Amino acid sequence: MVFTIPEGLHPDLNPLAWLVGTWRGKGRGEYPGIEPFEYNHEVVFNHDGRPFLNYYSRSWIIDAEGEVIRPAGSETGFWRVKPNNVLEVLISHNTGITEGWVGQFDGPKIQLVMDQGYSAPSAKIVTAGVRLYGLVAGELFFAYDMAAEGKELQAHIWSSLARSSD
Repeated sequence: MVFTIPEGLHPDLNPLAWLVGTWRGKGRGEYPGIEPFEYNHEVVFNHDGRPFLNYYSRSWIIDAEGEVIRPAGSETGFWRVKPNNVLEVLISHNTGITEGWVGQFDGPKIQLVMDQGYSAPSAKIVTAGVRLYGLVAGELFFAYDMAAEGKELQAHIWSSLARSSD
């Protein structure tokens, strides 16, 4: 894959430059008490020259034909690179949850573990999480394992996203 470092990218972010852009695709999800589902997923990583990436993710529940049924989850946040290939990530969800994540990157493979979380009084309580991002066959693979509402850590959602040209 031919790749160019985005113009104006802070040098600290060079190891994550491959993420910058818009990614779109489909995913699947499941969790105890939730009917298995499919979704369209869009993830955007961009920057403004400072030493963090801006992150935005949104999704829509779809039917078996791929038609949108309704909006689903959305997240916004910031990704910061620290020494020794460490990442600090802050993510807020439209469902009333905000999380701090810490992890490692190794080339185009990123593993994050939830460090701390906050749930608004009306939001579900998420007690643990693991996220995986990686470049697989030119696409952004994403997986999120979650422990919530008294359930143990288990697979929740995963998607495969192609880089968009816009």
